[in-house]
Amino acid sequence: MKQFILILLVFAISSCTQQTDENKILQERVNPLDKKVADSYTPGFGEFMSGIQIHHNKLWFAGQNENWKLADFEIHEIMEAIDNIKKYQQERKESEMIDMINPALDSVNFAIKKKNPALFKRSFISLTHTCNQCHRTTNFEFIVVKIPDQPPFSNQDFMNQVGK
Repeated sequence: MKQFILILLVFAISSCTQQTDENKILQERVNPLDKKVADSYTPGFGEFMSGIQIHHNKLWFAGQNENWKLADFEIHEIMEAIDNIKKYQQERKESEMIDMINPALDSVNFAIKKKNPALFKRSFISLTHTCNQCHRTTNFEFIVVKIPDQPPFSNQDFMNQVGK
């Protein structure tokens, strides 16, 4: 019986040592991956906002030209950027406030779905005011958004080309 316990003890100790070695090998493989994840690129808050600014501009001209498919695309690009801000910039206090934009986005989205130019214009103005209110609330009052007066790109036609 003593011999059996001794064999069992030796086996248990060797198993622990083997498991520790395996854990060490796995940890050595995980460490560089952790570093890669930590060093991976994440867009900054300003980069997300710059993208939103472009989509805001394009959204305006799409709606003014009653290009509802393009307007629908642009409003969803803005919504996606807002979701990404909440996902990738959680530590920013501005991210905590960003949901204040949702009712204005929903209003513009509704106007687009209804293909209603007057409602779109009112909703877009409200969206722009809400952007500025958020900027003031988060101490970025020096960033003032306005209704665009010219398209952001000269190489895009905002007219509705579908069905022509």
